Amino acid sequence: MADPQHPHHHDPIQDNIDTHPVKLAIGVAIGAVALIVGLYLLVQLAMHGYAGRSQKDDPAMSDGAVKKRIAPAAQLAIDPNAPPPAPAQAVAVASPAVAAPAAPAKAAGGAGRGKATYDQVCAVCHGAGVAGAPKFGDKAAWAPRVKQGAAALHASAMKGKGAMPPKGGNPSLADADVAAAVDYMVSAAK
Repeated sequence: MADPQHPHHHDPIQDNIDTHPVKLAIGVAIGAVALIVGLYLLVQLAMHGYAGRSQKDDPAMSDGAVKKRIAPAAQLAIDPNAPPPAPAQAVAVASPAVAAPAAPAKAAGGAGRGKATYDQVCAVCHGAGVAGAPKFGDKAAWAPRVKQGAAALHASAMKGKGAMPPKGGNPSLADADVAAAVDYMVSAAK
């Protein structure tokens, strides 16, 4: 006996399967064919790419092109027959300027030498303010440094400070040229 509060619900899909088993078989067959065709197309795409050619036919995938793309940007080659650097020469150039670094910077041509050193070495960081370097001509950034005095600024430039390496990363610079560059930057910030 049927319960009047819970009438039997007919499922139209189940009714269709029960009354039309041929339609069910046709639907399953079409689905299987579609799945097989889809898998075949995916395999063809993976093996031959979009244009229907294989990757080995593509000039960008040739051995030479691939090796060129993954090669290092530069290589270091050290000549074993090259003479070693002469450290005594660097000391001889630097030692006369240690006694009086400020005097050569103020001599004739000191401003020109300071600008030239700034342009060649210092502008890389002080031109853009890289790694906290005070920008060239920025009075506010240079003010606390100028208060320390020229000797302290020269010593910082010679020995390095913070991210700045000694002599701005160019150890071959004469102390007088470093001092001249510092004086040039300070004069632009006053």
